[in-house]
Formats: sequence, C-alpha cells, structure tokens
Amino acid sequence: MKALTSWLSVLLFIVAPGFCFAQISNAGSSFRPIPEIPTLANPPTASSSATSSAPGGYAGYGSASTSGVSPPAGYILTANDFVAVEVFGEEDLRTQVRLNGEGNLSLPLLGSVHLAGLTLTQAVARLTDLYGRDYLVSPKVNVTLVGYAARRFTILGQVNRPGDYAMPESSPGGIGLVEAIGIAGGYTRIAAPERISVRRGNQLLKVNAKRIARGVASDFHIESGDIITVGESIF
Repeated sequence: MKALTSWLSVLLFIVAPGFCFAQISNAGSSFRPIPEIPTLANPPTASSSATSSAPGGYAGYGSASTSGVSPPAGYILTANDFVAVEVFGEEDLRTQVRLNGEGNLSLPLLGSVHLAGLTLTQAVARLTDLYGRDYLVSPKVNVTLVGYAARRFTILGQVNRPGDYAMPESSPGGIGLVEAIGIAGGYTRIAAPERISVRRGNQLLKVNAKRIARGVASDFHIESGDIITVGESIF
C-alpha cells in the first residue's frame, strides 16, 4: 500500500506541472491586451487657433467679423463710400454706415467726422486721435471699406445701349474706354470710333478709339462722372 502511494505521488509530481502549464496556455489564448490610446503628433493648443500678432493681442480687429472689399493700395475714401468702424473692446462704438454726400461720417461720441480724401490708414489715425482726446485711453481703431460709392459714367451717341452705367465693383479707379463701350453694347454700324469725346467736369477731351483698337495708342481711362459721346460716321 505504501508502495502504491509512493508511485501515485511520483506520478502527480510529473503530471501536475504540465496540467498547470496547459491551463495557463488556454487562459492566455483568450487574453486580449488593452489597446493603447492613440496620441496626436501635434496636439492643438490654445495659441494655434489665434492669429493675433500685434501687441496686446490686437491684429486687425473686426477683420474676421466684417466682410469688406479689397481696395487698391492707397485708396482714398470718397463721399458715399460704405465703411465699418470698430474700436477694440467697445462694442457700443461699432458702426457700419456710408459717408454722406459731403464725405462726413456720423460716429458715436464723436458726431460728424470728415473722412473723404483720406486713405484708410489716415482715417484710422484721425479716429484714434479723436477718440483718445476725451473718451478712451489708447483706443485701437479699425476702419474697413465695406463697399464703394456708386461710381457711374454716361455714354451717348452711336452705341447700341446708350445710358448711365455703374463702374464694375472690381474697378473702383475707373475703366478703359474700350470696356465702357463694351458695357454699352458696342458700336452701332454708323459709329465713328475715331470721333469720340469725353466730358470730364469742365474739360472736353477728344479720343480716337480706332488708334486704340489698332494698338497705336493706349486705352483711354474713364473716370466716375465722365460723359462719353460716340460720334456718327459722316459717310
């Protein structure tokens, strides 16, 4: 009996480790590692969404909220231009309005201010000075051109659609004579392109559009308020 017990002890000593190893292997087959949480190579920061580059975080205040046009460099404001005026941190002073016929702008606190004849940079300087005199400490002012004043020209005589026309919004400084004639539908069959006159204020200017068409002369520049008359062929 003792011999049988000894043999069983030896047998268990040999078999048990293998059995335990098999159990561990089976358990390992159902084991699933916890997936790692991916990390961003360049995580966003608070500063990545900001575009301010000026001292105090001021960089063209209002440019994101006010939709304006892109005037040419050195553009000079004129009567009836539509502008937006904003003062950083002063919501009550935000204004969008047209300059009146005299070129004045009505603004909170300041009342009527003459801005016609100034560039946008000069307008900013003037308003900054006026607000800083009696009302605000170191005001930060932004002036945006929202829309041009209506700039028109008149074309008469031998064109297919004589009348009064607005300058294209993309050409605030004026257009060429050839483009103006195209806007009016082109010449009639009895037009005399070599006999065109342009009334500009007190001036009467003579233009030969035939020479322009041939490339002999450069295109004539039409300004707001010009009155163009296309002559009639004699023959």
